[in-house]
Amino acid sequence: MKKTFLFLFCVSVILACGPQRNQSPMKGIILNTHDLSTVPDWPERAANNGINTISTHMFPGEVLDFIRSEKGQAFMKRCQELGIKVDHQLHAMGELLPRDLFSLDSTMYRMDEHGHRVNDFNCCVHSIRALDTIAAHAVRVSQELVPTNHRYYYWLDDGKPTCQCDQCRQYTISEQALIIENHVVKALRRHDPQAMLAHLAYFNTLEAPRKVKPEEGVFLEFAPFLRSWEHPICDTLAQGRGMTHAQNLKYLKENLEVFPTETAVILEYWLDVSLFSGWKKPAVELPWRKDVFLADVETYRSMGIRHFTSFAVYMDSVYWKTFPDQTPLREYGEGLK
Repeated sequence: MKKTFLFLFCVSVILACGPQRNQSPMKGIILNTHDLSTVPDWPERAANNGINTISTHMFPGEVLDFIRSEKGQAFMKRCQELGIKVDHQLHAMGELLPRDLFSLDSTMYRMDEHGHRVNDFNCCVHSIRALDTIAAHAVRVSQELVPTNHRYYYWLDDGKPTCQCDQCRQYTISEQALIIENHVVKALRRHDPQAMLAHLAYFNTLEAPRKVKPEEGVFLEFAPFLRSWEHPICDTLAQGRGMTHAQNLKYLKENLEVFPTETAVILEYWLDVSLFSGWKKPAVELPWRKDVFLADVETYRSMGIRHFTSFAVYMDSVYWKTFPDQTPLREYGEGLK
């Protein structure tokens, strides 16, 4: 009896401390390949400011080119030496389902609102051939873009429409995304048993999926792109881009009812120079609001969330030469301790 109890206790400990549950809290930043290639000491800047994860961005092909390069190899080596985790947050669908396969099988691609198959964005999630093709390409990409924290990010086409065929239109965009993610994570886990795949709740995928449940290993990545950064997220009356903070928090709460809280990641824009520059260069100086950031972190943590990252795109060599003050990086790292 005692041996049986001890065995069951050990099993429960192992499960509780499994790869998805024992990861140290993420304190991340997301940078594009230009940022990383023009600022070779980004690993040192991260380590010196308490940041423990750097995510590359934006498309699989360009990130692969960077990682294969001499600068990319030096970046990976230095991150390993400094204990910085590396993963890759990718707008991936256009490369996981190549557009030139349309002539081979148009049913892999989405149907538009007029009933026509088009190969512009995303896919038909009720095409097994499409799902298998996407999963196979995701696995192939993962062989070289290996995240050192086992977290994979293969996003839909950014804010673009999805399939409206008779089967697909019964599902929300979030649910269509999750159908793809469930298929991909099972393929990834045949090669990396600890693989975790992001479900990005962002813009047109903020609504929590209901008809589809996440497979083991799918985690929530919540990106409140439609909020305001002049007010903390807890200011529920604050108006963002057509959405109040109360609505943002409602979507987050509903998603946490579907996805595990312990693995959820908040993807914020606190350090995103590209956003505040209107995605145009020359970049403006980051309008850093330490008070808003700290209040946001407190709100998210009160909901049980432990993992955070922020876009920091456009923080390239020209940016640092123009605006050399690293106070936002330091206060960001300190605030996530």
